[in-house]
Amino acid sequence: MAEVFKPADNSTTNNIDRRFSVAPMLDWTDRHCRYFMRLLTKRAVLYTEMVTTGALIFGKGDYLAFNEEEHPVALQLGGSDPDDMARCAVMAQERGYDEVNINVGCPSDRVKNGSFGACLMAQPETVARSIKAMQAVVDIPVTVKCRIGIDDMDEYKDFAHFVDVVASSGCDTFIIHARKAWLQGLSPKENREVPPLNYPRVHALKQAHPNLSVSINGGIKTLEEAKLQLQHVDGVMVGREAYANPYLLAEVDSAVFGDVSAAPSRKEVVLAMNEYIQRQNDPYFKPWHVARHMLGLFQGQAGGRVWRRYLSQNGTGKNPDPNLLLNGLAALEEAQSNVKAFKDAKVG
Repeated sequence: MAEVFKPADNSTTNNIDRRFSVAPMLDWTDRHCRYFMRLLTKRAVLYTEMVTTGALIFGKGDYLAFNEEEHPVALQLGGSDPDDMARCAVMAQERGYDEVNINVGCPSDRVKNGSFGACLMAQPETVARSIKAMQAVVDIPVTVKCRIGIDDMDEYKDFAHFVDVVASSGCDTFIIHARKAWLQGLSPKENREVPPLNYPRVHALKQAHPNLSVSINGGIKTLEEAKLQLQHVDGVMVGREAYANPYLLAEVDSAVFGDVSAAPSRKEVVLAMNEYIQRQNDPYFKPWHVARHMLGLFQGQAGGRVWRRYLSQNGTGKNPDPNLLLNGLAALEEAQSNVKAFKDAKVG
């Protein structure tokens, strides 16, 4: 049997190259998803789902679990109390995370009621206090992910004031979703789509603060678009497109970082993830916990719908397929063979 493709060992990462990263996405970028994505790209920075300080301090689950292969990997933290934020930053560093990122962009009611997320755009001094408290107790970078504004605080001067105050506390890295957030009247999903993108505002911030590391997020769907953005900012963060069409990540190392090493094929990734599934020893683990992140792996390919349908129909329910990925791959390859036979017969 051919050797199964494995992620690179990036565990000694110190200086994070932020030219390309995958966004933190609630309910999506768990450790299984990140392991899968790391098979596709050795270089992109990966972010956890947002974890709240309350979950880390008082929760019973292990919210910091990750695979060593995920490096460089950052914890996104939700909170606003400086002492709690500092305590959680220490926990993240002790567990081996490469970065702690503060969520100042999520607009959901649950986040707003907890006094963190996008509502903190109106409280830059609160964010600054957390930055100082966290940097005083950890050596890993403490960064901020924010919006360009909220509600009626959506002028460039409001955005610049927020960045100035937070940067004065010692934060030198900002990841900016280039949309404002409406805290009233729009759902989190609508807040990702309805407010218009304003890339020039983020570009202007970088121009005004060449000493800051500025990454841009929002609406970027191709690596060509990413490379155009890199002419204006230091990094690009892609979220939903990387999740829906994950094989996009297989081109990141060469297109963005100039790494000429060969990317794995889709089939190699499936075999590697099947091996990953076999290694799991959690009694509550199910293959679907991994497979759900892989539905888009064959997007745009012959048999892609067969792959998605097989995983969705056979990965859930009372009797899920224990060999879900391998049997899904077999169904895909049979569909591809049928397509080829049909085309050959048509040509003949």
